[in-house]
Amino acid sequence: MTVLLICLLFFNLLCFLLFALDKRKAQRGQRRIPEKTLHFATLPAAAPGAWAAILLLHHKNRKAAFWSITLLLTLLQGATLYFAWPYLQELV
Repeated sequence: MTVLLICLLFFNLLCFLLFALDKRKAQRGQRRIPEKTLHFATLPAAAPGAWAAILLLHHKNRKAAFWSITLLLTLLQGATLYFAWPYLQELV
């Protein structure tokens, strides 16, 4: 279970840093990270990292389409965790 938590922390931190890098590139007028890449970074259970970046860095917070996809990914991750929880508890 510890390995799983370390992986989750790593993916969330990586996602947050990717959003922060895109925000910095936007401020400097440089070539941006594609939204598809940011969504793929959110996919491996990194929705908390994505939401932290959206809310704390105020990045992509005005784009309703981006929010809706991020919300969909969050709900998908929540449902996966809900249904996988009994199996994860057996591992402990």
